[in-house]
Amino acid sequence: MENSDFNLHIGPQHAAKGWRERTFGGCVIGRVWVALILVLGIQAAYAREKDATQYGAGLIVNLPFSESEVTQVVQDVVQNGIIRGTKEYSKDEYMSGAETASATKVFPEWAEGGKVFYKVRFKALDPWNFKNTNDSGTVAVRYVVQGQDDKHTVLRIDAKYVEDFRHVSHPSNGSVEGAEYKDIHDRLDAIALMKSQAAEAEKSKQSPATQSSSSRNPEALKDEPTSPPETGVAVPGPAAPVAQMKENTTPAVEPVQPVSLQDRVHELRRQVERIVKAPGAALKAAPFHTASTVQTLPAGAEVLIVISTPYWFGVETHDGQHGWMLRDELELVP
Repeated sequence: MENSDFNLHIGPQHAAKGWRERTFGGCVIGRVWVALILVLGIQAAYAREKDATQYGAGLIVNLPFSESEVTQVVQDVVQNGIIRGTKEYSKDEYMSGAETASATKVFPEWAEGGKVFYKVRFKALDPWNFKNTNDSGTVAVRYVVQGQDDKHTVLRIDAKYVEDFRHVSHPSNGSVEGAEYKDIHDRLDAIALMKSQAAEAEKSKQSPATQSSSSRNPEALKDEPTSPPETGVAVPGPAAPVAQMKENTTPAVEPVQPVSLQDRVHELRRQVERIVKAPGAALKAAPFHTASTVQTLPAGAEVLIVISTPYWFGVETHDGQHGWMLRDELELVP
């Protein structure tokens, strides 16, 4: 009853004002809730976008090498039997037991051109660096080589893991693609280094002949001062006494012992030369087992070491041919 009297006393205008105040307060609360929902939705969308960028993006790079060179290197990496950037146990460095394959169900059929290669590891147990992995399954790496011109090639690398039981696909976080590319990049760098060393060797061969011809040029010798030949003996003037001549006949430099010189030459040969072991070995165009053979060297053939790597020597033959040979196929000069 008191409430009714109170409402009668405030009048309809005041009652309407109270309703507007309550309604306005409800709108404010509603807007706060809408804003909160929008913020949460944006954060969730950003998290999904970040997650999509982090997993399954793969790797695409443009390399300053010909398609044939990149293809040769990729073939060698595909056949090395390991997958870098992942492992099954913490003590492992990488995943071993991988096989080459012409196709795999892990990836759909490739239809965008280029040369495609696959490296697959079956029965992989909960591999690292794949999203939400579980159980055992198949890890597959796909390499796509697409030539652009004579000096540029695009390389694409993707990696996935698929469970055997549920057939759920798990994308890589990029570790596998990055590690496999590093292996390829290092091998391509070795090829580039070999080319550079070969060019420098060829340039150094031509330099002595050029310098010799210029030193014999009469124009170059015109302004050179004349001097007596360096014989190791002081040449006296015309009026010098005989005693002074005898005094100055002592050699200025001690003669080099022939034995020491031979030993030094032999030591230098041991450092820079090697001999092909029996029954002979192949001289490869690149430091890979699958690289093309430039020529076959017989046992006992001597080569000059130009580049040294942990497994390969970059060498030059006596006829000026450059190539690569396995360290185990060569031995020291006796």
